[in-house]
Amino acid sequence: MDFNERLEKAIRRGQHARDEADRSAQKQTMSEEDARNRHSAARLNLSEYIEDCLRKLTEHFPGFRFETIVSEKGWGAKINRDDLRLGGGRRENHYSRFEVLVSPFDTETKIVSVTAKGTVQNKELVNRSHFQYIAEFDEDGFRESIDLWILDFAEQYSARS
Repeated sequence: MDFNERLEKAIRRGQHARDEADRSAQKQTMSEEDARNRHSAARLNLSEYIEDCLRKLTEHFPGFRFETIVSEKGWGAKINRDDLRLGGGRRENHYSRFEVLVSPFDTETKIVSVTAKGTVQNKELVNRSHFQYIAEFDEDGFRESIDLWILDFAEQYSARS
């Protein structure tokens, strides 16, 4: 076998390997409808979990108002309270809020994203996010992040109020 024959065989083997890799990637890439359905299921589970956790938080800190959020920004819940302090002839308004949202489906990125923002007595102290590709979605990892964020907010709120 001369060099040209060996070269042609090597090129064919390379093309075959590339074709196999392309087929494998196509199998792993999910259709948009499948991705949308998986995102919807993840969003429902996570938003219910967020609501449950924030309701429990309001039980420990009376005065917070609970609100479910369904908007173009996402799905989830928030708690907030406004406090008025009078003293020395002065009036001070202090607000505390905590919001956790699951972002809507994005056809380009195909990710599940959860964000949290928290303010304690007019100071933003919590601003977190966690995201994963839908194909790699790990609900337990998201729940753990949500738990940590809520516990962080609870600790900071109780230390400042």
